[in-house]
Formats: sequence, structure tokens, C-alpha cells
Amino acid sequence: MEEIHVFAAIEMNLESRIKLQPYPKHIAIIMDGNGRWAKKRGKIRVFGHEKGTKAVRKIVETCVRLGINHLTLYAFSTENWNRPKLEVKTLMRLLISSLKNEIETLQKNNIKLNALGDLGSMPLKVFNELEHVIEATKSNSKMTLNLALNYGARGELINCMKEIGEKIKKNIISIEKIDETVINEHLYSRNLPDVDLLIRTSGEQRISNFLLWQIAYAELYFTNVFWPDFTDQHLYEAIENYQKRERRFGKTSEQLN
Repeated sequence: MEEIHVFAAIEMNLESRIKLQPYPKHIAIIMDGNGRWAKKRGKIRVFGHEKGTKAVRKIVETCVRLGINHLTLYAFSTENWNRPKLEVKTLMRLLISSLKNEIETLQKNNIKLNALGDLGSMPLKVFNELEHVIEATKSNSKMTLNLALNYGARGELINCMKEIGEKIKKNIISIEKIDETVINEHLYSRNLPDVDLLIRTSGEQRISNFLLWQIAYAELYFTNVFWPDFTDQHLYEAIENYQKRERRFGKTSEQLN
């Protein structure tokens, strides 16, 4: 019992510390390590994915409480279709059940759901449930939760170029007018603000084709913690680490001061 009180005190102290500094407005997370978490416990990989959904709820609720504007979660990549069929089937089932089960939580916390990726290629049941929750939460305004589904950043950029190319052919856009604003308007993310803090769990230190345009100036934070074990405290530590960094955006320290 005493250990629980000590942990709670440490967690509260961390939350109090990070509240003294500006938060990242947009946090993106590569939720990695579900399968390895399960294998370490002698379980099949899908058990880790089931456990990982509980971590999602906790982190989403924490971000809302902290006042984070945007949270983007890498839920399913275009490359994930290459995984074993049972695992893919389980991930789709978990996605549908999570959308059904969490709509109440989204409404209660005033969270708007958004999705980015090649959504038209998702299974019809997933697509329909996703559309339902997006529509039901479209007026919520406290935080936007973005799910990256059937998402790949290279595919996003290819799709963006095709859309702009079509508009150039039809004289809707001139080449001279193409700038960052135009590109942002044609990405899957559709004008989401740039990512401030990118977190990847499980100890891997790579981007894995995630938000390559949007993380141009993001601070990167890697942790060895597997996603099912990722808690409020780990999120606080990531934000505290972010707050200690000097974000120069190409300028010098002297210019910032």
C-alpha cells in the first residue's frame, strides 16, 4: 500500500512539473511492442494487441486532461497487411470493438475522432464503423484524436502528388501556386498542425514510414517500454524531456534569445 502512495506522489510531482512549461500541441505515437510484450509472457501476439487497447484509452484520457490539442496514433500501417492473417483479422476485430466501446468515452471527454490513411481500402465493416464514430463526434472540440489506419507516409505523398497533378491538368491549380499550404491541403492529414513530439515505444529507433512530412521539425523520443506497459508517467517523462529541448527551427540559440 505504501508503494502505491509513493508511486502516486511521483506521478503527481511529474504532472505538476510539466504543467509549468508549454505543452506540445500535437503528439504522435508509434505504439510499438505489443507482440513482443505478449511473447515475453508466453502468450500469442494477439494477446498483446488486446492489452494495448487499454493503454490507448489511458493515454487518450491523460492527453485530454493535460490539454493536448491533437493526438495521432499509428494504429495500422499499409505494411501491416503482410502480417499473419490471424493477427490482421484480430487487429480489425479489435478496431471495430474499440470504436463501438469507446464512443461513449469520446463523447464524455469532448474528443473529436479523425482518421488518416487509405481508408477506402479498409474492410467495409471497419470503414462503416469508423465513419459512424467520426460523424457522431464531429462537433467535439476539446481534443482531436487522429487514427492512422492503412497509413503509409510514402503512399500519402504519392496520393498528394496525384491529386495536385489532376488539378494542374484541369487548370484548377497552377504550378507557380504550389507551396506548403497547397501540399498540406492534399495530404491525408488535411491541414493538421505539424507534430511537435513523436514518441515511439519498445526500444526501436526508426520512423517506419509515419508522418514524414508532418514531423519535419518534431522532437523525437524513444523509450524501451513496450506499448501495453506505457502509462501516464511515461507520457509525463516524454513531455518533460520535450520541454527541456531548444526548438530552433533553423535559427541559432542567440536569435531565439
